[in-house]
Amino acid sequence: METIILNILNLFFWILGIYLLINCLYLAFFAIAGLFPLPKSKKDAKEYKKIALLFPTYRENIVIIESVKSALMHQYNGSFEVIVIADGLLPQTNAILNELGATVIEVSFEKSTKGKALSFAMEKLKNNGFDIAMVLDVDNVLGLDCLHYINHSFQNGNMVIQVHRTAKDVDSSFAFLDACNEEVNNQIYRKGHAVMGLSAALIGSGIAFDFFYFYQILSGIGETVGEDKKMDFIIANDKVRVAYLNDVFVYDEKVENAQVFTNQRTRWIASQIEFLKEYAWVGLVKLFKGNTEFFNKTLQTFLVPRILLLALLFIMAAQSFFNPIGPGNGFWITLFLSICFTLFIAVPRKFYMDKRLYLAILQIPRAMIGMVIALFSIGKAKKSFMATPHYNKPVKDNN
Repeated sequence: METIILNILNLFFWILGIYLLINCLYLAFFAIAGLFPLPKSKKDAKEYKKIALLFPTYRENIVIIESVKSALMHQYNGSFEVIVIADGLLPQTNAILNELGATVIEVSFEKSTKGKALSFAMEKLKNNGFDIAMVLDVDNVLGLDCLHYINHSFQNGNMVIQVHRTAKDVDSSFAFLDACNEEVNNQIYRKGHAVMGLSAALIGSGIAFDFFYFYQILSGIGETVGEDKKMDFIIANDKVRVAYLNDVFVYDEKVENAQVFTNQRTRWIASQIEFLKEYAWVGLVKLFKGNTEFFNKTLQTFLVPRILLLALLFIMAAQSFFNPIGPGNGFWITLFLSICFTLFIAVPRKFYMDKRLYLAILQIPRAMIGMVIALFSIGKAKKSFMATPHYNKPVKDNN
């Protein structure tokens, strides 16, 4: 009986090891691919398309005013409108936004989701002559000439564009850690994929769509906590490529503390598990039908979140010195060092010149604890919106 139990445990550890090896290989491959350059974005134009800047806003009465002021000052030779989708804003906030020159579309749902808010707004705007719809978070600020670059990319035939979302200036070590995490995502899931000719993953903001294609996508979005991931699958199913403009920026606020980080990651993990359940088998079927993009999106739902992966590999490397079952310590140490190497090359070089990076590294244990808490709290995401609070942060362009 003891031999049977040992054999089962040995098999379990080997299966776990192979699974984590696949995780490390996937991340390392695209992190290395992301080291190669993409063509520079262009902004010359034969025509200027009409753009709707959509700000879905949930109970953010201060930040949205500053974001709208910034958006309205953006320089674009064509026509654009700033549209605030106001869920739970105060009447006086709506009045200020109207006075500034924004269009305010008020919404109210029993259970709020970003997807439902966007769908409602697009229905209202469908006859207003827009060519492009760009989704921005409540705290987002457009980088220099952002709309000109997007306009040029659409003239080249793209239907969905993800720009480089990057951090505003940060004033806490935890926010700096989150900024590093954002750039690692950009390197692996956006630039690395674009270099390999694959679609960039959507982030949730800084995304521009052909207006009527976006209208079509939203008709199938449903009630989900991960509308960007759902759109990823819909777009992949349609075999539409998501272009990535690595040198075109939208500035975004990063989370300030562990509690906000945990709430945000709870929502993200819940959406990952949701789509893992929904598309695991479908992705395999799509692969045999030649849709590698859809299969790739499905494969991403199987990946362990990086902070958890780092913690898990550290634990497995440590236990391997005392546990003779499963792969040896050389295997686990190699995997742990490989994920460290992947993160090292994916963090932008300029960050290593900033002393805040080394203070941020000290926050990794807190982030790991937050991810574990998030893993056991995913039921909350199904019951409430769990919106991330925002603050008015200045933009510091280091790019």
